Amino acid sequence: MEEVDHIIIHSLKSIDCDIDDDIVCLKQFNTELIVSTIVSCIKFINNEIDLPNTLPPGMSARFRMGASLANCIQDIGYRGDLGYQTFLYSNESEIRKIFMFLVEKLPKDSSQTAEEPLGSSVLLQRAISAVISRQMQSPWTPPYLKNKGVTWRGKPPTWQREGACNMHNFHGVHLTSPEGVADLNKKIPKELRAYYNQSLPFVTKQTLRHFDTAPSVIEQNSSEVVAHQEWETEWNQSGLASRLSQQEFRAKKKQKIQRMISDRLRQDAQRREGARETDMLRDLQQVISSISNRAKSGAKTKGSRFAHTEKLMFGKDEEKTMAQIGGEVPTKDTEEEQKQKREEEIESLRGELGELASRLEQLDTENRKFAASHQQMQDTISTETRTMDDKEQAYRVKKRTLDLLPDAENNIAKLQELVDNSGKKLILLASKWEQHRAPLIDQYRELRDLNSKKESEAQKKLEEIKAFRARMKEFADDTRHKEELHKQLQSEYERMTKDVNRSAYTRKIMEIVGNIKKQKQEIDKVLVDTREIQKEINSLSGKIDRTFIVTDELIFKDAKKDEAVKKAYRFLAALHENCDHLIKTVEETGVIMREIRDLEDQIENESKNKVLANLEKITEDFQQMKKENSTMIARIKQQS
Repeated sequence: MEEVDHIIIHSLKSIDCDIDDDIVCLKQFNTELIVSTIVSCIKFINNEIDLPNTLPPGMSARFRMGASLANCIQDIGYRGDLGYQTFLYSNESEIRKIFMFLVEKLPKDSSQTAEEPLGSSVLLQRAISAVISRQMQSPWTPPYLKNKGVTWRGKPPTWQREGACNMHNFHGVHLTSPEGVADLNKKIPKELRAYYNQSLPFVTKQTLRHFDTAPSVIEQNSSEVVAHQEWETEWNQSGLASRLSQQEFRAKKKQKIQRMISDRLRQDAQRREGARETDMLRDLQQVISSISNRAKSGAKTKGSRFAHTEKLMFGKDEEKTMAQIGGEVPTKDTEEEQKQKREEEIESLRGELGELASRLEQLDTENRKFAASHQQMQDTISTETRTMDDKEQAYRVKKRTLDLLPDAENNIAKLQELVDNSGKKLILLASKWEQHRAPLIDQYRELRDLNSKKESEAQKKLEEIKAFRARMKEFADDTRHKEELHKQLQSEYERMTKDVNRSAYTRKIMEIVGNIKKQKQEIDKVLVDTREIQKEINSLSGKIDRTFIVTDELIFKDAKKDEAVKKAYRFLAALHENCDHLIKTVEETGVIMREIRDLEDQIENESKNKVLANLEKITEDFQQMKKENSTMIARIKQQS
């Protein structure tokens, strides 16, 4: 434990804790030093915690500070039992555990020692990291606010000039790249492969500006990744539940989208037709109102000579138009009458429109019925024509047979001769076919065997390729995982201080390991000695029992004849009994000695816990609490 205490004290001194040089172990820490060092560690771990470094004079305030310390350490991540008594009435083992936990939680860059000389590379890395951290902490300024790259930054802030050239907007364009080339199972048409090899330009030549290539590639890759993820989620959610293959699911989805688009277009067309009819009605009303207004204005105003000539020229046409629209030229009406007439005309037009729509629907239904009946009639006609063809063919066969009936014997002989000739021709053709068929069958079997061998080889190669791809994926995942681990370890290594004298820690750790090995060897020796002694005890006890049995048998035979032998037998039994009693006594003595050692260890542990000192301290604190309570009661009485 001394080496552990040295390491803890060295770590505490490295974070500027006020510890005397005479203190070499945690046993020498008093309550004030424990509280101050723990508060320093907590502040170094978390700067936002505000706690005093010294204990307050009042006992209640001390208890509150101890409870707040326990809460802060538990918030950091300590899992043991803590309370105000842990700090005010300290125990060496508990304090050591707390300090070990806090030292492990300290930032790695906290300890700064100059025992080892720093090289030029370390100084360069520190300078680079300082510049980068300063630039990361400074606010970002957009390029259009910089005058030739001059900014106001730094600690203390100064005017600095930085490079602001080669900056452009993120602009991506559509790129065309070969698809399905990497998939060996997918067959690409020759025309498409020739287009990929000869006509398709490179990605760098598909953009007008060279610096748009990278944004275009990034945008296309991101869109492909998003589309792939959306397809996987849709397939996992609804595709697998439909129990269809991916091609069938895609085709069904395509049909659904096409049907939706056609429905939307149909609805839009109907909506446009309705809007066109309303626009026509609105235009008609505007024409009527303009004509009526023109007629009113012509009646009211006298007009010039040119107006009178225009009226004479176009008056007849207006009268004809009004006669066609309204039947007669409108007279002077009020606005309410005109409005009522317009509404009546609109209602009549709406009624006509509704009648036309109903008529159109009726015609549509009749058209559908006619189409269905037409299809049915087509089906019946096709079936009737089919039956008619069959009957015509049967009629021709029967007619030919009836024509042959008058000269039946000659016709039968002719038919028999034809049948015989056709049988001979069939036999000859069969023999010739066998001559051609045998080599063709052999060739077919050879080609089939070759094809099966090639298919088996191709299948094996395909399986090997799949296995290689799976292994490549595993290696890629393993490599990616190792790269991430390497980056993590590299970052941790970079965060660690390079100027810490690790040789002292290494030497101390090696000494601790050597001491543990020596203790283990001594424990092994003691265990071996204990086993040997136990074996000797067991062998001796067995030897004693066997000797007693043999002696007992020998003496018991002679004890019947001689009195001296009887006395010897009694002495032998008493000796055996006394030996058993001694052995039991020795075993009980060993048990008592072990209990004594356990009690001594407990006494030593209790002495380390400082029970008496803590008890005296608790009594003193209790007396002080009583005094504080009495003074407070007296003040309250005086104020009342």
